[in-house]
Amino acid sequence: MTIEVISIGASSARRVAGSWSKIDWDKAVRNVYRLQMRIAKARKLGKHGKVKSLQWLLTKSHHAKLLAVRRVTSSQGSKTAGIDGKIWTTAKDKYSAAVSLKRRGYRSQPLRRIYIPKRNGGMRPLSIPTIRDRAMQALHLMALEPIAEAAGDRNSYGFRRERSAQDAIQQCYIVFARKGSAEWILEADIKSCFDNISHQWLLDNIPMDRKILQSWLKAGHIYRQTLYMEKAGTPQGGVISPVLVNMVLDGLEATIKQACPRNSKVNYIRYVDDFVVTAATPELIQNRIKPVIEEYLQQRGLVLSETKTKITHIEEGFNFLGFNIRKYKGKFLSKPSKESVKLFLKTIKVLVKRSYGWTAARLVTLLNPKIRGWANYYKAASSKATFGKIDDVLYHAVMNWVMRKHSNHARRKAVARYFRCRGGFRRWIFSDHVKKKDGTKVLVCLMKMMDVMIQRHIKIRSEVNPFDIQYREYLQKRRSWKIWVNKWQRRRDLRNYTLTGSRLPAK
Repeated sequence: MTIEVISIGASSARRVAGSWSKIDWDKAVRNVYRLQMRIAKARKLGKHGKVKSLQWLLTKSHHAKLLAVRRVTSSQGSKTAGIDGKIWTTAKDKYSAAVSLKRRGYRSQPLRRIYIPKRNGGMRPLSIPTIRDRAMQALHLMALEPIAEAAGDRNSYGFRRERSAQDAIQQCYIVFARKGSAEWILEADIKSCFDNISHQWLLDNIPMDRKILQSWLKAGHIYRQTLYMEKAGTPQGGVISPVLVNMVLDGLEATIKQACPRNSKVNYIRYVDDFVVTAATPELIQNRIKPVIEEYLQQRGLVLSETKTKITHIEEGFNFLGFNIRKYKGKFLSKPSKESVKLFLKTIKVLVKRSYGWTAARLVTLLNPKIRGWANYYKAASSKATFGKIDDVLYHAVMNWVMRKHSNHARRKAVARYFRCRGGFRRWIFSDHVKKKDGTKVLVCLMKMMDVMIQRHIKIRSEVNPFDIQYREYLQKRRSWKIWVNKWQRRRDLRNYTLTGSRLPAK
């Protein structure tokens, strides 16, 4: 891997690096957000000419270019290079790259193709653009996102601001929890959604710079030193790809409801390309809803997967976004799916087996973020029993780690060293001392999932547009509530001695 070097003088390099460090990021965010709000307002009033001019103004904005570069250089894949092997790491590289983001002379380079394993044992293609192409996509995404939010389906929750998978699961609760709710579900799966979207449909219907979009779509990919040209699809791995998929499927909710009679209990819930549709009878799904979906997708070059698309009764349950959603004798419950639990436990066991040569403190600091993240994702569901089972598996895994690490005559002392009594239902906690630079000892403790409190998620209003000024106060209150809840959770974790990397005086 090589790092892109921009040939400028020493004094210019110092000035450029200093310019990046002195950027007022809050001001940049405010200026870009102000333009995005103007785009959303013009789109709402039907002033399409003004929308185009504001989009052009945003893509030329210096602040927008700086934010685009910051986004791609601070993301998780910032150290992953494209086919050119270049990344931006220094302040000089980042500032110079932001200045060089221009439409004139721009041409997208082919993508680097890799394959990652899927849960079912198959391989998923992932295309990695160059760092410059990623920055250009992030820049144009800022101009496209206000339009995508304004045109988005009411019950679409994937890769949209202020929305999450928990909102989709809470919408499932709203749809299914009542006694007279819909009982039949169409579990829809689009066959290779990202790879089969019609390029012509995208070029005709996506309101952005057509030349730039065509350059991305027709760039092709390189695999094993061979260039393959793309006839359809938008690459998985591109910054703008999830929003393009959302815009392709936006409008499906209204199309389905228009095709069905009133009081047919038709509801639609989507997370990117994964969606479910409810109805009062299976005949309505089979004879009306499914044909409408197939016709809608066909216009965009997409088809439903015959093997994965099925009609299910709510008493049988179905899996959606890692949750199992089902009614038990009329009572609605959402739980972590068996597949998700199995995959998480497999990940934990592999990590513990790899750590036989590590210290206990290092093992704890690597396990805690995984435990916390998984528990936070499922804490809005009926997950307490699952959390207890996972805690039990974790206890036995770390106990086996202690038994294997120490010889027979020292095992009793090892258990006394690594397991400490803290009282209550958290009686035995796996922990270890770490020596700080000043010579004092601190304690790091393994988190228990049972300490994560089950909290009902408050779903966002379906009509909210984060770029519409009338929802600003509502979103500010919602963010303040989330911040308060997170602070309260951290204080509770400190009391339970289970916070990641928590430091407690050694006894």
